[in-house]
Amino acid sequence: METTIRKARVEDAPTLAELMNLAGEGIPAYLWERMAEPGEDVMAFGACRVARPEGGFSYANAHVAEVDTGIAGMLLGYRLDDPYDTGPMDELPAVVRPLVELEALVPGSWYVNAVATVSAYRGQGVGRRLMAQAERLAAESHARTMSLIVAEQNDRARRLYEELGYQAHARRPIVPFPRCPHRGNWLLMTKPMASS
Repeated sequence: METTIRKARVEDAPTLAELMNLAGEGIPAYLWERMAEPGEDVMAFGACRVARPEGGFSYANAHVAEVDTGIAGMLLGYRLDDPYDTGPMDELPAVVRPLVELEALVPGSWYVNAVATVSAYRGQGVGRRLMAQAERLAAESHARTMSLIVAEQNDRARRLYEELGYQAHARRPIVPFPRCPHRGNWLLMTKPMASS
């Protein structure tokens, strides 16, 4: 299987929105539903948000893995601000607060916000290739640490990250929301970058 990785383009936004929602355990769709107009298609709204050139969920922060001409997976990541300003926490949706608290513990790290593989390509190394791309991007940014957040109950993803050298750093309770697939904790995992 020939896999290439490229910067995401604005026209990838609908697929990126689906993959971001998959990686985000449904939180993106939950938030988009709250922001969309009544009756507006939630994923179409999400795609419009992803198509913006700025913001954490922008296509500009994404890379895609392509097989032939189709997208097989997506990486969303960037370097976190240092210092990291959480802003007024009481203004954030409750489901997001524990995630922001965890991000604030690793200012300046290169943050893997989301990585997801299209179901037809799972188990074929696409996720590992995207995580290797994340390491290259982290090295280019001169970050000393990589970070990510995963649901502790998401055994498959957590095991992959452990195999890649990530270790548990901190936990915060998951705030349940409609269709929330997990209970328990969010787990912040970190990995030091090799010295250059």
